[in-house]
Amino acid sequence: MERTVPYTASEEVELYLRTYYSLLRTSDAVQIRSLEEVHAGMKSLLHQHARDRAPDMTAFIYALLRLPGCIGETKEIVLGQSGSIFREAGMGDVWSWEQVSGKARRRRCFYNEEKQILACIVASRSDIDDVIPLLTAYQIEWNKLHRLLQHLPNDIDLSKAHKQTDTWHNLAEALMMSVGDLTRWRSICGKEFVNRVQEIKASERFFQVRLLNGSLIEYNRATNAWWSVIADRVPDLLTHPIYFISSNTHSFMNLFSGFALKNQKEINQYLIDADQEELLDEWRQIQTHTVPSSQENFWYYALKKYLQEPNTEEIFNRRNEHEAACGIQRINSEHSFDVDAQVINISKLKPGWMDDRVKKDLGDLAFLKKSDALILNIDYPLGLAAYNILMEVAENAGNILGVYSIGKAATLNGVVGDVMIPYVIHDEHSRNTYLIPRAFDARDVSPNLIYGTVLDNQKAVTVRGTFLQNRSYMDVFYREGYTGIEMEAGPYLSAVYEMFRPTRHPIDEIVNLDRVPFDLGILHYASDRPLSKGKNLGAGTLSYYGMDPTYACSLAIIRRIINLEKTRTLEGK
Repeated sequence: MERTVPYTASEEVELYLRTYYSLLRTSDAVQIRSLEEVHAGMKSLLHQHARDRAPDMTAFIYALLRLPGCIGETKEIVLGQSGSIFREAGMGDVWSWEQVSGKARRRRCFYNEEKQILACIVASRSDIDDVIPLLTAYQIEWNKLHRLLQHLPNDIDLSKAHKQTDTWHNLAEALMMSVGDLTRWRSICGKEFVNRVQEIKASERFFQVRLLNGSLIEYNRATNAWWSVIADRVPDLLTHPIYFISSNTHSFMNLFSGFALKNQKEINQYLIDADQEELLDEWRQIQTHTVPSSQENFWYYALKKYLQEPNTEEIFNRRNEHEAACGIQRINSEHSFDVDAQVINISKLKPGWMDDRVKKDLGDLAFLKKSDALILNIDYPLGLAAYNILMEVAENAGNILGVYSIGKAATLNGVVGDVMIPYVIHDEHSRNTYLIPRAFDARDVSPNLIYGTVLDNQKAVTVRGTFLQNRSYMDVFYREGYTGIEMEAGPYLSAVYEMFRPTRHPIDEIVNLDRVPFDLGILHYASDRPLSKGKNLGAGTLSYYGMDPTYACSLAIIRRIINLEKTRTLEGK
């Protein structure tokens, strides 16, 4: 095994980091325009054309999807760890402001329209490493578009341009972008497209940002407040054995409860009534075997769309009652950072309700009733918040039986929809290279993966932020055999080290975790290819490339937990 620690120091990236952290130490607001030059000089893979006159629509759309919709009207962005931090800064109760969020980034934010201030809750330093580059990229590209829109031909009617091929092509040419990028931008904005373009044309954008308190103790307090709500709702977490999973809020609940599968007729009627033609056509193709997509995954996806509709409180409540009947309890994160949790009481699970793929070849599952273990599943956090959360759980919960993580990763050697199983993780935060146990291999995932390929024996790197890599940075990893790029595994493994060793995690070492006294497994699914422009899960509309690997990974973890519980119950725990 190649065990060389990759040294990836990039002067441009380091300069960018030093610049914005030094500026954020001030008690006054920092002008984002003071960061534009060092941001562009970094030559980020996500923003390769920052210095070009033409808009870099890849960077603009990436930022647009991860910032709240009100960002175009915002003047100041204020970052803090909790509501009390904002109150102490004289901003009052930000929780009473309008709650807003980005389409592709979970971050609890509140907007004051009168003052044009956006208050964002940050869970760790990783949120800063995410927000600052997003704002800078968005401002750079907004102002490019503003300048181009000043010369837009008068005969182009923005409200009708998309209906006329020649006019649409002329608009794309005037804005120095491809027709594909223009069409995607309009698709994301929907009915607000014309208003958004007019806002950009009307004025340039110059954000200012303020960090209220960046101390480690405040991040720890925020994490403790998050855990206190969960422990109060489910006190058994403090005494019962725990399987900890970092994933999402839907796959494990759907696979265990079977609610969507029991309500297919109602969900199908919703699709008809709501004119969801794309989904209905997908279902027809599944039924005729025109596409190999999973029927179960289809209903899970359709249920998610159904629950997003207004006036669906009745089915929402029925789902919660159904889940409670089989030992599932949801705990929403209401007064801290945006990481929801679900607790699953294994002894109350009903095998007859489960997805058939869970039970396949496992025999009689009656032994689950003898289990005293709980599953704590959380919506995956961003970056260093993973370390804080797992440490909080480990310090307060019962005996940890397993730690598992499912997360998105960029791939340097695969395609979107592949599953990668790493046994080596290099963490850019601690600069440690972790060697982890082989809890999973390809055969655990591949039976339920329809579209992608399972790549085990992989090496992954945990980066500080999505914008904080350039091509030379990536080349170092690729030469060392690292093929996955993500943001949570390293912090989780640093916490795992401290869960069974008497010291803090080391710095800049190769760390072998083979002797960890509980089960440990990490699964990644490829969501984008950073060296191939536009190849990401958000590039299309309906796609089973996202559902397929997520559920294949979830099934692998569930089946492993069930087998471990079978051994525990037969051995008398």
